[in-house]
Amino acid sequence: MFTGIIEEKGDVVAIERSGGGALLAVRGPIVTSDAKHGDSIAVNGVCLTVVEVKDDVFTVDVIKESLDRSSLGGLAEGSAVNLERAVRADQRLGGHIVQGHVDGTSVLLSRDPGESWDDLRFSLPGALAPYVAEKGSIAIDGISLTVTTVDDESFGVSLIPTTLKLTTMGDRRVGDVVNIEVDVIAKYVERLVARK
Repeated sequence: MFTGIIEEKGDVVAIERSGGGALLAVRGPIVTSDAKHGDSIAVNGVCLTVVEVKDDVFTVDVIKESLDRSSLGGLAEGSAVNLERAVRADQRLGGHIVQGHVDGTSVLLSRDPGESWDDLRFSLPGALAPYVAEKGSIAIDGISLTVTTVDDESFGVSLIPTTLKLTTMGDRRVGDVVNIEVDVIAKYVERLVARK
């Protein structure tokens, strides 16, 4: 489990594709400081399992399912990525419950820079629309954010300077594809209600 509070921006140092999947090598000095084989690290919001750690670079296997359902397939050597280690049970939950199980991708539709924050609008896939609510939580590329506005086809978020500086969101341009994970609680509530 993750909180959506990004620990650092890392960068992709190598991608080796084979059999529909990929071996991804990522540089991240903070997340590798205590990482070991088998640990979970979220890369742009996708929970991946560490295969190896060498100095400040970790490698992970990315299966075809993850490449198909996320934006990871579009990464290239040098791409910046958001990184977060799995939360420990004794830590504060600073964002919201993020599983690292990406529900789909979205496209940045508009960006409106302000004096102290930027307002961004993203496409909203129809199948995910019921799970997105104004003032609810959503994870975009692994970042825990609050939904400011929502309609049937899009949703908005506002980003403070810290988020713009410390995550990849500061560099996102209109047309960029991002990973989204809706609030898991909404999915469980829907399933429970549907069973009655």
